[in-house]
Amino acid sequence: MSTRLSQLFVRTLREDPSDAEVTSHRLLVRAGYIRRQAPGIFAWLPLGLRVKGRIERIVREEMERAGAQEVHFPGLLPRETYEATGRWTEYGDGIFRLKDRKDADYLLAPTHEEAFTLLVKDLYSSYKDLPLSLYQIQDKYRDEARPRAGLLRGREFTMKDAYSFDATDAGLDRSYQIQRDAYERIFARLGLEYVIVKADAGAMGGSKSEEFLHPTPVGEDTFVRSAGGYAANVEAFTTIVPASIPLEGLDEATLLDPADTPTIDTLVAELNATVPRAEGPWTAADTLKNVILALTHLDGTSEIVAVGLPGDRDVDMKRVEVAFYPAEVEQATEADFAKNPALVKGYIGPQVLGAESESGIRYVVDPRVVEGSAWVTGANVQGVHVRGLVAGRDFTPDGTIEVAQVREGDPAPDGSGPIETARGMEIGHVFQLGRKYAEILGLKVLDENGKQVTVTMGSYGIGITRILAVIAESNNDEKGLVWPENVSPFDVHVVATGKDQVVYDVAEKLVGDLEAHRLDVLFDDRPKVSPGVKFGDAELIGVPWIVIVGRSAAEGIVELWDRRTGERTPVPVADAVSRLASPRVP
Repeated sequence: MSTRLSQLFVRTLREDPSDAEVTSHRLLVRAGYIRRQAPGIFAWLPLGLRVKGRIERIVREEMERAGAQEVHFPGLLPRETYEATGRWTEYGDGIFRLKDRKDADYLLAPTHEEAFTLLVKDLYSSYKDLPLSLYQIQDKYRDEARPRAGLLRGREFTMKDAYSFDATDAGLDRSYQIQRDAYERIFARLGLEYVIVKADAGAMGGSKSEEFLHPTPVGEDTFVRSAGGYAANVEAFTTIVPASIPLEGLDEATLLDPADTPTIDTLVAELNATVPRAEGPWTAADTLKNVILALTHLDGTSEIVAVGLPGDRDVDMKRVEVAFYPAEVEQATEADFAKNPALVKGYIGPQVLGAESESGIRYVVDPRVVEGSAWVTGANVQGVHVRGLVAGRDFTPDGTIEVAQVREGDPAPDGSGPIETARGMEIGHVFQLGRKYAEILGLKVLDENGKQVTVTMGSYGIGITRILAVIAESNNDEKGLVWPENVSPFDVHVVATGKDQVVYDVAEKLVGDLEAHRLDVLFDDRPKVSPGVKFGDAELIGVPWIVIVGRSAAEGIVELWDRRTGERTPVPVADAVSRLASPRVP
């Protein structure tokens, strides 16, 4: 099939859009693939739809190879099923809610676990119907507070979501592995580098959870990995817990002389100046900082929580959000401190913290704060700190929490060595949901003994439109996009340059020959456009193979241009066709 550029609905731009933050956003708009409609919402133009369609084709082929069958749900769903699972409330401001003319509540679906579960419940009732895998490719909607980076973080996006249904846990393990393997094949065919990391399940719930991250400087996620093979999203990273220390024989806690040391740095400096120690200088790691957070729960109630962690670490707010989910979390304000006079800002100590304390403020600590560990921390008196305050003797936390920032060189929890940190963009996520949704919504089948058992489920998502942006982000140069062959909007871009009719005659025949070999061809047949503009558009649009039909056309010579390497080679027309018609990338 061929498409004539003179008739294609496209306008390329020479200037970058003012709101473009990343390369993919800038080039996809400039090359005429997408157009902004509102923050995080884009219209898809013919070029964009062709690339999107090729990505979807690869996904569909691998889903079918994995034994999954395609269905399609509406994007508009009633409140009731989300109410049953609690997610109508849990999603908070993150979803679009609306009412119909009868005042009934609906939402634009951010995901479809409930719909899939109820569909299977409606149609299947026996273990003989399982295992079953279903999937769809459909638009999703999330009311992102800060949509950014074009298609990388939008409010409307296309997603492939698949769900497996099994009667047993062993069956779920098999279904999970089949889908995981399919994801590896999909990303290999798309030419995307990826790292599989342990992840937090978040709002999805369930047990096992893994993300496929594409390493990129514009990634929203921080992940860690070790040379020994450990990899995890930073939210799922766990600290190696030090051994506890016997309490017997530990020195009593002592107050330090009053000093104006409201920060960790000033406190450490004061310690080294006034109470030097033989084992080495005091450091921030010897101090215990207590961070006060304000939580807002789903029912609208609020709570102040204190988090204790070594003074050389800060809290990672992304980890905080996961740890306290589904509550919303913010740093405590001056008003919060005013309501809790026991908290002396800059000098907070754990002596007044804990659910059973007079303050009633829940107190959770970093896993490094083990029983018997001694700390320098606040004395809850202005200007006063205490040295040698021992966990398990002088204070007792209400529990532990993983919210401290993860750093380069921290030991991997599996003992595989120190970790390094990197940025990545999530391109796929697989979950073992287990029986959470099936239990709530009553999805049961009769087993081989005639007994009702709850079905166990898996959930598997791939962001189609995000993947398109990630591919664009990774495949470009200073001139424009450079698509991989298997997702390019066209297989070949033929550019006719010059005013002689022979040029257009040769180009027309070339296009016909390429079509005969079942190649998709973009034909720049614009007669009154200069060669410079045509070449600029070809570079911007990014089809990997360009054929220039110009002044040598009368001698049967065209120029074969490999957009990926920049190499331009004069070849006979027949040779150009045979080279381009060779087996394509799958």
